[in-house]
Amino acid sequence: MELIYLLDLIGTLVFAVSGALQANRHQLDFLGFMVLAVSTGVGGGVIRDMMLGATPPAVFQDELYLIVCVVGGVLVFRAAPPIARRWNRVMVADAIGLGVFAAIGAAKGHAFGLGPIGVMFMAALTATGGGVVRDLLVREVPAIIKGGFYATAALIGGLVYWFMGGLELGEPIRLTVTDI
Repeated sequence: MELIYLLDLIGTLVFAVSGALQANRHQLDFLGFMVLAVSTGVGGGVIRDMMLGATPPAVFQDELYLIVCVVGGVLVFRAAPPIARRWNRVMVADAIGLGVFAAIGAAKGHAFGLGPIGVMFMAALTATGGGVVRDLLVREVPAIIKGGFYATAALIGGLVYWFMGGLELGEPIRLTVTDI
């Protein structure tokens, strides 16, 4: 299994867990857990692919992403308190997922011939879109506009990815550096 694919699946799982924990916080039912897990886990990628005209979105071409989201949702539905106690560890993984998703979004934007602003936007959208959808579904102001560094980090990652393309660095190097 390719490393970036594995990291993408791990990032998807972490984001799905984040969505399910939000469902737990709002005392939603099982369906609510699944909706927030899936929308958080794959929401940014779906929005990105739709904006790029890459249809059907990647998540529907490889349903393992949906399965990973459902597994994350079920895991939290069954065991939310122990997971919530380890939230700091989840947040570290969440930051890694953000980097991976920013790199993947930047690469996809670049593959579609976008310029630096488009590549940056696709990086940020892929990394933060699922969280925005999650927050809107539970009627909260999206976290990325309340504060924090998530969107800014993803935008910077997209710019770094685009800049390295001008240096003619290979894709693995660009993905790795952007992920950092």
